[in-house]
Amino acid sequence: MFKSFAKLASVAALAAVCFVLPAQAADKAQLLRDASRTVDHLRSDPAFGAARNMLRDARAVYIVPKLIKGGFIFGAEGGSGVLLHRTANGWSTPRFYDMGSASFGFQIGLEQAELVFIINSERALKGIEGGNFKIGAGAGITVVTLSSGAEGATTLRGGDIVVWTSATGAYGGLTLNGTVIKGDDEMNATPSTGPLATALRRNLARTW
Repeated sequence: MFKSFAKLASVAALAAVCFVLPAQAADKAQLLRDASRTVDHLRSDPAFGAARNMLRDARAVYIVPKLIKGGFIFGAEGGSGVLLHRTANGWSTPRFYDMGSASFGFQIGLEQAELVFIINSERALKGIEGGNFKIGAGAGITVVTLSSGAEGATTLRGGDIVVWTSATGAYGGLTLNGTVIKGDDEMNATPSTGPLATALRRNLARTW
């Protein structure tokens, strides 16, 4: 009986991530503003300063200004983000991707986090741009965490993806395994080339 309930609740949580989150995605202007603010927070974090030199060759960055994770027993997490890749002239026009996952466990509380995925390899970038990219799906892509408490996980070589997070709240950490990253077709229907997109690109140029 409990197993059946758990299975149904897990399916419901996943459905909520897949269908509700895109409908609640922040508009482009707000998302670009928030992404630029997240870059400011990243730049001021001592953990990032220690690894800054090794990350200068990053192929791309995926910025999620507000990842929400909450629930009791059954949890779900998700948010909207901005992907920019490095070009010969700096950083590309921003494109928009949603991320989300469903989880089951003894969870309580509410967590909100800022995330920056520093994408160091071409295969990781192509995986995300290809759509429905799933972290930890056996694609041979390494993901390591960059934070004050996990500096030892970040070697001089780093990983295909290095994730910086400012997670706060009652959860004892942020688990990304099983998270899906998918392009937001509606938001990507028209390119973002206005002043907010330019400001984000310039902010990234000051960071790397």
